[in-house]
Amino acid sequence: MIKFHNTDNMKFMADVPDKYYDLAIVDPPYGLGMHKAQGTTKAKPKKWCGGEWDNDTPNTEYWNELFRVSKNQIVWGANYFMENLNSGKKWIVWDKMLDQDQSHLELAWTSFVGAERMYRYSRSKLQGFQNPNRFHPTEKPISLYEFLIKEFAKPNDKIIDTHGGSGSIAIAVDKANTLDNTNYSLDIIELDKDYFDASVNRFNKYKSQTTLNLK
Repeated sequence: MIKFHNTDNMKFMADVPDKYYDLAIVDPPYGLGMHKAQGTTKAKPKKWCGGEWDNDTPNTEYWNELFRVSKNQIVWGANYFMENLNSGKKWIVWDKMLDQDQSHLELAWTSFVGAERMYRYSRSKLQGFQNPNRFHPTEKPISLYEFLIKEFAKPNDKIIDTHGGSGSIAIAVDKANTLDNTNYSLDIIELDKDYFDASVNRFNKYKSQTTLNLK
């Protein structure tokens, strides 16, 4: 079962029993102030650049709650949060396959033990800034979450995402449940009402297209 929650993640986790979730996959804001750096153009919707969505990194209380409610964790942008994480045990590297002068790699810390894993997917394959279907500035590929789930989740796992964003994880979880009968459950939390509505709409559109294709 996949549930979307338009609420504050701290309030949500406060009501969750200890170690309720088998796996947390999170992508918090990195605190880089990207909303200021991007500027506002017709090609980059104002919603992406307005507000303070990338100013504040999660505080210590957030990390304490995340580790309390989940048995294992995958944290994107972990190089910005190392003071709140243990020494890396098994890192994931996303090679974005970019030629331009941008960050070519993105790192995820995991609580698992083992050799590092590399995921390669061209960042340019994601919907471009001018595509009206893209609504979130840090959208990650659905296939990235498929990779994470296949690598780290077990059938019947309960999963939480505290910063739902574009909702890519929801589609990945549903695909796994539909195609592989994995029976994952997912709670996906997004505080921003616009992003929440857009991600739910994206998921519902995916489900309607999937239903049509199965007929």
